[in-house]
Amino acid sequence: QVQLVESGGGLVQAGGSLRLSCVVSGRTFSSNIMGWFRQAPGKERQFVGAIRWSGGSTYYADSVKDRFTISKDNAKNTVYLQMNNLKPEDTAVYYCAVDRSLSLSYLAGAYDYWGQGTQVTVSS
Repeated sequence: QVQLVESGGGLVQAGGSLRLSCVVSGRTFSSNIMGWFRQAPGKERQFVGAIRWSGGSTYYADSVKDRFTISKDNAKNTVYLQMNNLKPEDTAVYYCAVDRSLSLSYLAGAYDYWGQGTQVTVSS
């Protein structure tokens, strides 16, 4: 089993920044891919970005590229999502997730384990 706990959400004005954290525990593997998703009310869960636990390659949705950065701290088993220049349309519940396959997927259904989510609200 794998457990994920997100933190760091909150209320911020447009143009502001937040950093989300995702602490991973349990049985993990270096081949895992760590993903960040978000879900706004009435909308489907949307891919934000991902990072390979081994090697650290990152991938981003076009909507957040150049504003969001994903990083990891192997020693702390923690993945981060640094969000800069936030916009009201970034308002959502943000989730981290683990994909145990070797292939990167942008689909929520490909991910095996999920955190409980953390709310991010951006005011205009």
